[in-house]
Amino acid sequence: MRDLNEDTLTKETIRAVTGGKDGRISAVSEALVRHLHAFIREIEPSQAEWEFGIDFLTRVGKMCSETRQEFILLSDTLGVSMLVDAINHRQPEGVTETTVFGPFYVESRPELPLGANMSPNETGVPLFVSGTVSDIEGRPIAGASVDAWHSDDDGHYDVQVGSDLRMRARFRSDAEGRFWFWTVRPTFYPIPNDGPVGDMLAAQGRHPYRPEHVHFMIAALGQKTLVTHLFIDDDPYLDSDVVFGVKSSLVTRYRYETAGEAPDGSISLRDYLSLEYHFVLSPAA
Repeated sequence: MRDLNEDTLTKETIRAVTGGKDGRISAVSEALVRHLHAFIREIEPSQAEWEFGIDFLTRVGKMCSETRQEFILLSDTLGVSMLVDAINHRQPEGVTETTVFGPFYVESRPELPLGANMSPNETGVPLFVSGTVSDIEGRPIAGASVDAWHSDDDGHYDVQVGSDLRMRARFRSDAEGRFWFWTVRPTFYPIPNDGPVGDMLAAQGRHPYRPEHVHFMIAALGQKTLVTHLFIDDDPYLDSDVVFGVKSSLVTRYRYETAGEAPDGSISLRDYLSLEYHFVLSPAA
């Protein structure tokens, strides 16, 4: 391992990192070194550029906290998160497509009864969300957990503006696989761009915006857990989502409803929007 140069260094490094007992670690390490060295050979960075890159990653790490994950933002904005998602969700035709988790999911959320309002004190246009959960054979799934979360009408998630959980909850589908709840309309928003990822986007000539969407995570016994979004068809950022998460099958539209009796039998004193979608899960086996 002496007198290595640009022609011999990669081979020797691969030899060094693939001597462990775990075959998967060896395979990942070999591929990492091979592609990373090829990247360096292609761009031939100056020492100053390499130090800038190291400083960039250091700043990404320092930006992470309990409520912000800058490395997830970096992965999202470089298309890596969606590529990982696509590789891990090669599903049968007819199953609802997946998309990225996003950085604002939290383990804690209230479980509410069907028809409850998960954003009772939020300003904004009332939104009635409903749908069904079924398996790939079209059979309704009773008791599926339906987690939903989204931004407020200013484009902020609860974890960005305080400690109180808002605009997120878990519901359970009924015996016919149906679910419904009230909330408020979200909006398109910029991802956090006051850190190194924002600097990167500006340098690349990109905007930081995500189109308007509602997140869903749906789980049921014997089915693969589905993580996805619903997007709105007239959003200006559908074709330039900063995290590359839009899929045509997930684009839907609001219905504009007048005040009065809502589909769940409740009375809305204001005009409101309704959003409906039928989710199909993939078998776990």
